[in-house]
Amino acid sequence: METNVRSHGMRAINRLPAVSRGQRTRGAILDASYALFVKQGFAATSMRDIAVRSHVALGGIYNHFSSKEAIFRTVIEGRHPLLEIIPLLGSVEGDSIESYVRNAAHTLVEQLGHHPDFLNLMLIEIVEFKARHLPKLFENFLPLVAPLSQRISSAQGSLRTMPAPVLARAFLGMFFSYYITETILGRSMPPEMSTGAIDHFVDIFLHGILKEARP
Repeated sequence: METNVRSHGMRAINRLPAVSRGQRTRGAILDASYALFVKQGFAATSMRDIAVRSHVALGGIYNHFSSKEAIFRTVIEGRHPLLEIIPLLGSVEGDSIESYVRNAAHTLVEQLGHHPDFLNLMLIEIVEFKARHLPKLFENFLPLVAPLSQRISSAQGSLRTMPAPVLARAFLGMFFSYYITETILGRSMPPEMSTGAIDHFVDIFLHGILKEARP
């Protein structure tokens, strides 16, 4: 029985697609570049730095990428943390719009906290490249937002009439801003500005800041 299980496992492994040497080399270059860009920025990272960290000869890197910017473009378009985080929001639990938005907001902020490189990559892209790679990133990112739009628009509750993608954009924008201000200013903010702030953000997203007008 044990032999059969082992042989079945070996057959399953043998069916996995083989990774070529070129793919492994390319992956090593991207892994090394990602770590270096996040740590020290684009301009301060040299191709030689990438060669040393990836254990790939300098000439070997140019066999895969035409320039350092081509490497960065591949990193931000294919390995940006949002491409991993956003799909998780479609499976967040919540029967009502209130419970879903609250759970999704906490999930988004928690996941961003696991990816501190998010801010570094965005700052490099905005400051050093004047955001010229963002349209392609947005093109890759947009299909991933569709489930989030659908969940917000289909959750039980009373929603004002507006396009579902706009609701998703407002949600992401609001809680990105929460994460960014919390990350940059968290230790400097007084307790009354930070304690339970994420739940206040949720309430503002759901209900605004104005009291309901009395008839």
